[in-house]
Amino acid sequence: MSTQQQWLIPHWPGLPNNVGVLSTTRRGGVSPAPYDDGMGGGGLNLGTHVGDQPHNVAQNRAIVGDMLPAEPVWLSQVHGTAVANVAEVRPQEVPEADASLSTVPGRVCVIMTADCLPVLFADKEGKTVAAAHAGWRGLASGVLERTVEAMRAAGAGELTAWMGPAIGAYQFEVGPDVMQAFLNGVVDDSGVRHVKAAFSTIDGKPGKYLCDIYGLARYLLHRAGVASVHGGEFCTVSNSGRFYSYRRDGVTGRQATLIWLK
Repeated sequence: MSTQQQWLIPHWPGLPNNVGVLSTTRRGGVSPAPYDDGMGGGGLNLGTHVGDQPHNVAQNRAIVGDMLPAEPVWLSQVHGTAVANVAEVRPQEVPEADASLSTVPGRVCVIMTADCLPVLFADKEGKTVAAAHAGWRGLASGVLERTVEAMRAAGAGELTAWMGPAIGAYQFEVGPDVMQAFLNGVVDDSGVRHVKAAFSTIDGKPGKYLCDIYGLARYLLHRAGVASVHGGEFCTVSNSGRFYSYRRDGVTGRQATLIWLK
């Protein structure tokens, strides 16, 4: 299997032809355990902050770079809602942000994850693209809505979105504080119903819930006016041979989800 075949090319109906997308896995790189591929080979860890040797990360980023028109604009992700415009980022600069957008061909937006939800956006005319990092804190704080607002301010029309690999609904155990964080953001009974539908009780664990982060993201995207939402079929925790997972392994690597205008 080639390196490219070990990555994900999102199934995204309606994506404009001038938009490039790619989602890496843990396979196809050079990093040793615990950043390996889960099957005894080198792992494609792209995170510089997880304890892997810098030369391994640099080589892994070069492997991914061979598939891209330019070096991605890497972010310092802090579970916030800031959105960086990659056209305004200087070479070697690493903005503190949890989303980025581009209206310029050849500039690559990238999000790194290891259970948090990566969401890619494109307007249907192929003029604007974006990527957002949506862990539950950022999701509850409005990172998807801020990304949509930034894209519209940049001239985007009707939007479509794709949700990449994240912790699945049967693996994401949370407390009542997480549900309340999302309930704090709704103002009507319909919103309350949508939020509560994403949380299910766990037998024998009072006060604990299983959280469907994909379901929450779909609701928030639809509320923000994004009706065309795809993806959401992968679970990082359950598939140890394909994805890095912080919840599962603790010390682990990071995969990336990328989008750009051609």
